Amino acid sequence: MVLKVYGHRISEPSRAVIIFCKIDFEEIQVEVLKGQQFSKEYGAIAPMRQIPAIVDGHLKLIESHAILIYLCCSFPGVASHWYPGDTQKRAKIHSILDWHHSHLRRGAAGLVYTTILAPLNDLRSFLQIVIQAEEILLRSLSELENVWLKLDGSFLGGSSQPSIADLSLSCEVMQLELLGEKDYHRILSPYKKVKKWIEDVRSATTPYFDEIHEYLFEYQKGIREQMATQSGKNKGRAKM
Repeated sequence: MVLKVYGHRISEPSRAVIIFCKIDFEEIQVEVLKGQQFSKEYGAIAPMRQIPAIVDGHLKLIESHAILIYLCCSFPGVASHWYPGDTQKRAKIHSILDWHHSHLRRGAAGLVYTTILAPLNDLRSFLQIVIQAEEILLRSLSELENVWLKLDGSFLGGSSQPSIADLSLSCEVMQLELLGEKDYHRILSPYKKVKKWIEDVRSATTPYFDEIHEYLFEYQKGIREQMATQSGKNKGRAKM
């Protein structure tokens, strides 16, 4: 029975799972921008109404970190560096993944949503929430740079090969591409190790990393065009 992966390539956790799935699988797109995750059919698979989710035979599984661990442990031929059998190495990967959800994801997803996605969908964005999200993001990028990438090695925790933690966190940082060009460079340019690490993950997962992120860059182009149009309209109103 073919593994079914439910997700959308605009979602950073979905991209991490899809990039990893070099095994035979069926990708089923959930149109989150149209609210398809709230359908009765998808709710039967993922009661929390979030993506990604997988169906493998009788198993229905949510949460990208849990999915990646399951895939590493359940499918033959998965290289051991993604999720090593050594318990100490696994513990380090788990600590990075736990940190991800409570730090980097809060900052990155929060900032992108409050500054880009909410305004484009006519939802109110509060300045204090924007400031808080950016503070969390900058603190998280600093910790990523100076803690997780501090040791020798190209990848998180000083490893010479990527793990599922590298895949998950790199897709999170890539979501910042949706920010305006000036904000993107202002926020990310100070973190040289982070930028090099992204390139190392990209090289280690070629061609899948670029292929799966094509949708993100297409969406980025549309967002920037839409923002430029809105900016022009606002300037026109200001002159009236």
